Amino acid sequence: MIKYIGSKRRLIPVLGELVSLAGAHTALDLFTGTTRVAQEFKSRGVLVTAVDLATYAHVFAQCYIETDASEVDLGELGTIIDRLNNLPGEPGYVTETFCTESRYFQPKNGARIDAIRNVIESDFQNSPLRPILLTSLIEAADRVDSTTGLQMAYLKSWAPRAHNDMELRIPDLLPGSGMAIHGNALDLAKTVGSFDVAYLDPPYNQHRYFTNYHIWETLVRWDAPEYYGVACKRIDSRDEGTKSLFNAKRAMPDALRQVVKDVDCEVLILSYNDESWVSMEELVEMCADRGAVEVLAYDSKRYVGAQIGIYNPLGDKVGEVSHLRNQEYVVVAGDPSRVATITKPLVAANSRQEAVDATHRAKRAVEKLFTITSENNQCF
Repeated sequence: MIKYIGSKRRLIPVLGELVSLAGAHTALDLFTGTTRVAQEFKSRGVLVTAVDLATYAHVFAQCYIETDASEVDLGELGTIIDRLNNLPGEPGYVTETFCTESRYFQPKNGARIDAIRNVIESDFQNSPLRPILLTSLIEAADRVDSTTGLQMAYLKSWAPRAHNDMELRIPDLLPGSGMAIHGNALDLAKTVGSFDVAYLDPPYNQHRYFTNYHIWETLVRWDAPEYYGVACKRIDSRDEGTKSLFNAKRAMPDALRQVVKDVDCEVLILSYNDESWVSMEELVEMCADRGAVEVLAYDSKRYVGAQIGIYNPLGDKVGEVSHLRNQEYVVVAGDPSRVATITKPLVAANSRQEAVDATHRAKRAVEKLFTITSENNQCF
């Protein structure tokens, strides 16, 4: 899985358990991103519909959600992956743009990305293996990039992983079917269908996924766009059509309210954190029309870029770390008795974990105090 801002790795077991406790047969993931959550739902036997506006996210959904692993000839796929891995480098757009004009990849890997992507385009354009191969290429490129996880900038000095030779691998496909839909959540929420559970994880701030992951967008579209700036962002990043209301501070609350209202589901699950433009009170109020609202809270480490400070496109550190952790919330809304049944086991588990965490914090405080006292005693 690629490095991705807003990743729900910490919450995956919680979200999966909620869907299981709800007895869901169908689920909607309306802002699917890397499909990490959708994959968890699918692994639990749920028929998942994964939606996203990003072209690369749609490819991930085609690979991990729409593709049935039992229908893929892994021997044939392995042979193709081996063939792609053995292609000689062929410098092209990626090498020029992301290795020479900028420093996202070592030239040796940029040339191999160019060569592999050209073969996927020429030989697998209409093949059901195309999304699998594109996903494999993006994940391989992500393992050798020189960023903190966002493509708004690259590191001033090469990341150690950037020196490795890029290697494609077969993605971890799941058995079962699903659906991948490419489109805007605001347009689709009302028409995409009816579901047992709908999961919403919308953008909550100014960080645009289209620009944060513009390289993946280009790798999928393979359109050699004009670019601008040190980060070599796609020129269409400036177009209004690539901008989301969810990244506009004034528009985002109303956009989220509309999606919450329009989506057709029995149980709504919504991820949220304390860095959002929407307050918890507003969020609960948005969901209240659906019935009962329960909120689960989890302490979480912030994404890697937040842990090492703020860098400009040249890789120079221009900011300081503000905080390393935040609160992740899971909001569950629906019929009161059903919401209570679904969330009760997790509320109890969360309380037990909080008690364990508090015990560990107290133990560390005592150990620290003991160390300080011992050091002070040695001074006399």
